[in-house]
Amino acid sequence: MSSEAAVVTSAGPSLRRTLTLWDLILYGVIVIQPVAPMSAFGALSDRGRGHVVTAILIAMVAMLFTGISYGRMARAYPSAGSAFTYVAQEIHPSIGYVTGWSMVMDYMLNPLICTIWCAQQAHEFAPGIAVWGWKIIFATVFTLLNLRGIKTSARVNAGMAAGMSVVIIVIFVTAIRYILGHPHSDPGFFTRPFYDPRTFTWGGLFGCTSIAVLTYIGFDGISTLSEEAENPRRNILLSTVLTCVVIGILSAAEVYVAQLIWPASEPFPNPDTAYVYAAARTWAPLFGIVGLTLVIANFGSGLGAQIGAARLLFGMGRSNALPKSFFGLVDEKNRVPRNNVIFVGAIALIGSFFLSFGRGIELLNFGALIAFMGVNAAAFLRYFVRANDKKAWNFIPPVIGFFICLGLWGSLSRPAMIVGSIWMAVGILFGIWKTRWFREPLSFEVPAE
Repeated sequence: MSSEAAVVTSAGPSLRRTLTLWDLILYGVIVIQPVAPMSAFGALSDRGRGHVVTAILIAMVAMLFTGISYGRMARAYPSAGSAFTYVAQEIHPSIGYVTGWSMVMDYMLNPLICTIWCAQQAHEFAPGIAVWGWKIIFATVFTLLNLRGIKTSARVNAGMAAGMSVVIIVIFVTAIRYILGHPHSDPGFFTRPFYDPRTFTWGGLFGCTSIAVLTYIGFDGISTLSEEAENPRRNILLSTVLTCVVIGILSAAEVYVAQLIWPASEPFPNPDTAYVYAAARTWAPLFGIVGLTLVIANFGSGLGAQIGAARLLFGMGRSNALPKSFFGLVDEKNRVPRNNVIFVGAIALIGSFFLSFGRGIELLNFGALIAFMGVNAAAFLRYFVRANDKKAWNFIPPVIGFFICLGLWGSLSRPAMIVGSIWMAVGILFGIWKTRWFREPLSFEVPAE
């Protein structure tokens, strides 16, 4: 019996195509968050020895090519947009399963790293409560709110994005005033964030870039709006690429001014909240303003990530890829996968005591980069290998995207590679057992990323 994957999709009435290109770009920016690189700035600076701007821009190139592949695959599967779907259908169900399992790591680690970061920053505000106490508080609040079925509306998200944009403008204004108010005779001062010959190494740069991919996580969510977009064949692809460009340029500018304000040679009091300290150097009140802004951003991200992970586990349980008696249940009152919400909350809490924020980012990107490689490979097979007309446009983006992602994946730290490989091995062994060496169908539902 040949192996095949059953992709679970929902049937229902068609949606209205009302979203314009700019609506899609705004959605992408909101999902990724305009303050995306600030939380990870300390980890990036430490790994890249100061070359954060260059790493952000290289990661942007990788995501641009991957974004093209996502946009093109969304044309083929407009209502089931996920890396698992693309890979399972275009390459092989077993490879799709491996991709899906890597996404499980991605989803499970997102609420975990948000718990770590929120706890660190909250401790800066209220040091009377230990960091471990704040971890318990945030993990518990995430879980309780998600058990109640609370959802964040698009208007709230847009409002948060507007508020973050105001804070970013204030940061740029105070940063420029600070930088110009402290003249430097060193001719390399303004170019050092891009390249510093005293600290530059290729390994450090690509290691930093492998973490910087986190800045763009979420861009692929635009593909889930294919059924509501005007001219989706054009606008989904274009908006995905333009969102990466907007976030990339904005992120590069944010970390550029931060590195001018706080050189990489000067250690941060707390690497996990490094950007907050850099902003406060330009204007003291920004310590509280930026810190609170990032807590709100990470709180919203963690809250959404936990229910996303719970939904993923529910899909796997309902599809019998995981024990259905536990993971496939829905609370009758609030209509949420209660067991899964509690399970993810427990993992986030326990993991926050064993992982640092930087290590958590690397592990998250371990899974994300595997998914990105899978999508590029699927796009290459569908639009070039199987196409009658072999066009360079169908060859270059997925191939470049695949190999850049492969290089970044290989640049992750050794501990991240070891832990990630163990996770993947466990998942593969489970899949082999569940499907008798993938001879039986395995239904593996993955929510849109």
